[in-house]
Amino acid sequence: MAEVERLAGQLVDLAGTGIDISDLGNGPRPGGLRRMDAAGGWFYFLVAPRDPLVIIVRIIPPFDAL
Repeated sequence: MAEVERLAGQLVDLAGTGIDISDLGNGPRPGGLRRMDAAGGWFYFLVAPRDPLVIIVRIIPPFDAL
């Protein structure tokens, strides 16, 4: 959980500097639902296009933790 919070904070910081973060991570197209690796698991997020806002949709822990 802490790693996801850290990465989300970094994404918000990048967005605050003017960098377009809508194509970071893995996803079918920029601006849609994105996936990013985090500490052996991953999380899904959406980027608000006009605000420095990252919406965490789902967190998947590492498989050995399930």
